[in-house]
Amino acid sequence: MKTKISLLSAAILSATLTMMPATSHAAIPQTVNGQSMPSLAPMLERTTPAVVSVAVSGTHVSKQRVPDVFRYFFGPNAPQEQVREKPFRGLGSGVIIDAKEGYIVTNNHVIEGADDIKIGLHDGREVDAKLIGADADSDIALLQIKAKNLTEIKSSNSDQLRVGDFTVAIGNPFGLGQTVTSGIVSALGRSGLGIEMLENFIQTDAAINSGNSGGALVNLNGELIGINTAIVGPNGGNVGIGFAIPANMVHNLIDQIIEHGEVRRGVLGISGRDLDNQLAEAFGLDTQHGGFVNEVMPDSAAEKGGIKAGDIITSINGRKIKTFQELRAKIATLGAGAKVTLGFIRDGDEETTKVTLGEANQNKEATAGAVHRMLAGASLENTKQGVKISAVAQGSPAAQNGLLEGDIIVGVNRTKVKNLKTLKKILKDQSGTAALKIRRGESQLYLVLR
Repeated sequence: MKTKISLLSAAILSATLTMMPATSHAAIPQTVNGQSMPSLAPMLERTTPAVVSVAVSGTHVSKQRVPDVFRYFFGPNAPQEQVREKPFRGLGSGVIIDAKEGYIVTNNHVIEGADDIKIGLHDGREVDAKLIGADADSDIALLQIKAKNLTEIKSSNSDQLRVGDFTVAIGNPFGLGQTVTSGIVSALGRSGLGIEMLENFIQTDAAINSGNSGGALVNLNGELIGINTAIVGPNGGNVGIGFAIPANMVHNLIDQIIEHGEVRRGVLGISGRDLDNQLAEAFGLDTQHGGFVNEVMPDSAAEKGGIKAGDIITSINGRKIKTFQELRAKIATLGAGAKVTLGFIRDGDEETTKVTLGEANQNKEATAGAVHRMLAGASLENTKQGVKISAVAQGSPAAQNGLLEGDIIVGVNRTKVKNLKTLKKILKDQSGTAALKIRRGESQLYLVLR
């Protein structure tokens, strides 16, 4: 049986539910030895009105190259490609984070491509929603509705979570209506899953399923600790391994969208890798947690803060990090201009430095999926030689097409690629198959995108 990672938005399906006849049960005692039975009901009565259903509809547009044999019959005026439109509908969940402004946070994959977004409130009302902004790399979107008597959810400091803390997941799985499940925090700082470009997930065993995307993961006080996003399981079913985007990460992104209308990603200006056994042994370290710095970019925030190649970054603002991917996700979502305290190890000594993050821009980075759908999952940046692949998410379309970190795109078919702008234009104008000319180390090869 194949295990796969699945995003949690659900397509609307017709289903018939066979209702079992009601049976009588003995009354459940409200007290035992004079003490009230413990229950999550009071907390949920306060919290569940802040969790909504998100129904979307739209049209997927796809282009298919017309076979040469048909163009032969219809002559030189025959179309080069055929455009097909396919309507879609979907369901997900969302969380009201600001009742006064009507702000709702959900996952980007829930609303991506939607022409119409409707919100189902806890009291039965249905209202139209407007998309304020989204960030595909972290899978966060901000919606806004106009409605009175809304309930917002309070947030907790997700950096203070510990493995073993109790969790409650609230959402709308399979379109059945609002559902509540409980569990614990199974792990923190999960990354390298290939779900999103920026991964720093809370892992929980609270049962979450398709349709829970964008729903709330809360603590026993009813405070938001994360936004449910994905699960691991055979055929997309729940097996007790679910992932949520931490609340602090969500609010960092939402604050940027509200202020700027977009996410202005923070940049430290380093490349690196996870600290593994071999590196730890080579540097005489007891720890195996942290991000090893391979390279520091000139005039970057890292260089200005005194970070050097060979340093091992171990903490951000006093919070320990486990992997380079976790470091990358936290830095990217803090936002340009954020002041950050980094803890690092150099020559066996623990040190700290303060840096002000730079801003990612089109000259340095781009969302690869916006350049070409089969490049999704890669990070792109300009170099003197062409467009460099600075990172590739495991299991992403870019990885499946054979791209590796460090590859440099120098051409498409017979056209030279100078930078991201020209790459995007060439691929936009290209119909049918595109062959990327890649420089990999001292070798050159072609990778075909279909």
